[in-house]
Amino acid sequence: MKYIVDVGKERLTVELDEGRVAVEGEDVGDARMAEVPGTPVRLVTLGDSVHRVIARRDGSRGRYVLWVDGWRYDVEALDERRRAIQELSGSGSGQGGSANLNAPMPGLIVRVLVAEGDSVQAGQGLVVMEAMKMENELRATAAGVVTRIHATEGSAVDKGALLVEVGEG
Repeated sequence: MKYIVDVGKERLTVELDEGRVAVEGEDVGDARMAEVPGTPVRLVTLGDSVHRVIARRDGSRGRYVLWVDGWRYDVEALDERRRAIQELSGSGSGQGGSANLNAPMPGLIVRVLVAEGDSVQAGQGLVVMEAMKMENELRATAAGVVTRIHATEGSAVDKGALLVEVGEG
């Protein structure tokens, strides 16, 4: 199973396969976890390294606060499918960056909901895209003005394709 993991502002790909772990494609080794009875501590073994880990859920699905060997990390870990759905719905963790709308996966443009010059609010639908046999409304990540539309109804797009440019309003 492949997970997309945000640790602070860094995004990592973590793959688990029958007890083996790879991070960013590099094999880390076998993974095991054992509880320390009567405590919230787990001993996590990755290859030859052993770490003390305390994990606490932090609100929404996939969000955790981890203490690893005494260091605190805010983490969001979602499998590939859930991450794609989150990005399609525009409900991501809100990391900074461009307000432009890019295709989160390959798909077919069903409808364009805005026109050039339109003012949009964060969370407003911009494009309806069919992907994974479902129609998904792609939403603005920030308020702004639509400066250019690249999406065309009925066209197929690749992952990462620029669909709508949104400038400051």
